[in-house]
Amino acid sequence: MSTGLAAVTRGFRGFARYLGGVLGADAYTKYLEHHRASGHSTPPLSEREFWRDRTDRQDSNPQGRCC
Repeated sequence: MSTGLAAVTRGFRGFARYLGGVLGADAYTKYLEHHRASGHSTPPLSEREFWRDRTDRQDSNPQGRCC
């Protein structure tokens, strides 16, 4: 029985990661990875600054999105 529960838990976590990726919840993590890999000399934006900038860019340049 615990093996079945573990499989369901893994499946749920995988689905949650997928859904988070589709909705863009992992955008800040991807930004940090890109910032590190690109070798920028400036520090990365804070998470709050990142989301504000992203929202401002989407508002000033609306593209095909659901909402």
